[in-house]
Amino acid sequence: MKTRSSRSTVTFFRPFTLVGNPDVIPAGDYEVLIEEERLEGRGFLAYRKTATYVLVAGKGGRAGRMEKLEVSGTDLETMLSQDRDIPENIQKSDAALSPQEDLK
Repeated sequence: MKTRSSRSTVTFFRPFTLVGNPDVIPAGDYEVLIEEERLEGRGFLAYRKTATYVLVAGKGGRAGRMEKLEVSGTDLETMLSQDRDIPENIQKSDAALSPQEDLK
């Protein structure tokens, strides 16, 4: 069976948790690894997603290592969508203005 993987970077603006992992993961940029397997016997080239991982820096005894935490693609999309749903009162807060905007 032939497999392939792809990597991308996602940004979380707020701390988040992953299903099955009790740790709160800080906001920031995270690498996402998607693994797929080739579907044989088709008249065309096709792949099926087999796993999605978020790569997170280890803590404690695992400091200095990257942990590969599995997450469903659907859960990841939901988490990113919720992360971008910033409440209206936070969007209009004076604290969110840059110094140049504050002088206007």
